[in-house]
Amino acid sequence: MNSVLESNRSRPASHQSYEILRDRILNGELPGGTKIVEEKIAAELGVSRTPIRESIRKLEHEGLIENKKVVKPSEKDLRNMFQVRMLLEGYSAQCAASYLKENELQSLHQCVEIGKTGTVEEIMEANERFHEIIVEASNNPVMIDIIDRMSSIIYLFRKTVVFYNRPHLIDEHEQIYQAIKARNGEKAEMLMKTHLQADLEFCLHLLR
Repeated sequence: MNSVLESNRSRPASHQSYEILRDRILNGELPGGTKIVEEKIAAELGVSRTPIRESIRKLEHEGLIENKKVVKPSEKDLRNMFQVRMLLEGYSAQCAASYLKENELQSLHQCVEIGKTGTVEEIMEANERFHEIIVEASNNPVMIDIIDRMSSIIYLFRKTVVFYNRPHLIDEHEQIYQAIKARNGEKAEMLMKTHLQADLEFCLHLLR
């Protein structure tokens, strides 16, 4: 793992450590119940305990670690989280239809286009940015913070739907974009909720 940190010197060690820890949790390498030992992880990654401590705090904030142990959300937990996403991102899509500026609409469209032709990593980044642009359109820092705290769980599902090539994923992004571009907030909200429900059902089907 040292090579991962060394190849990304421009990014803070705490952020890189956070991503590595998060990915280990999300890909099952660190399953639910695993005790997180700062000294051991710091030695593995070749960093001090400070960035590891910061990473753990962020993962605790996001609900992936509790009392220095990895949490494993139940199906009910995941359904509850997605229900929150549907409410907040649905509302954000409605706001986006009213308030997104032309350059932001262009960025949204670019995310859709990358989704059609990009690599898995590019599609992952475009998918994340697509939802970020829309959430930020709410201009509500409380809502944005709630979504941010769920970011690791959201990442897990985003990775799943992209990696397993969920049918119609990018088509749905295209439809949401078109509704926002047409300034049709009601339709954009409905499409976003339907999109997230499809994500949830697809991921639950795979997990079962």
